[in-house]
Amino acid sequence: MKTNEAGMAIIKTFEGFSSRVYRCPALVCTVGFGSTYDVAGKRVTMKHPDVSKKEAEFLLHREVRHTEDAVRRLSKDRLNENQFSAVVSLGYNIGTGNLQSSTLMRMVRRGDIDEAADEFPKWRKALGKVLSGLVRRRAVERELFLS
Repeated sequence: MKTNEAGMAIIKTFEGFSSRVYRCPALVCTVGFGSTYDVAGKRVTMKHPDVSKKEAEFLLHREVRHTEDAVRRLSKDRLNENQFSAVVSLGYNIGTGNLQSSTLMRMVRRGDIDEAADEFPKWRKALGKVLSGLVRRRAVERELFLS
């Protein structure tokens, strides 16, 4: 299974595009569409050069594939296309390590889909602060998950 257009649109819309490296609200060095690794596979630092839109697209798709692999492994094929895409968007944003240890994934593995959907809004903070952009993103992800 792959992330559908709706899932990719959520990622691109909420991550936004920046050719220059910046620190996200969680203070992680980021470039392109929220990528934390460069073309060579190394962690992005504030010293990294700017990226083109084409390079940013490459980074986005590479990191989405990585996240898809993790979601496939963690969900054990219990998700439909929209659910899968919503979880990939979440995992892209919070990281696959956080996703792996989440209550949301535990509920997915148990087949408790409605309860899993209620976990999306809980991932709305960066450094302990509720961010309105994350509140909106989680609402859109949850809506896709339930559709």
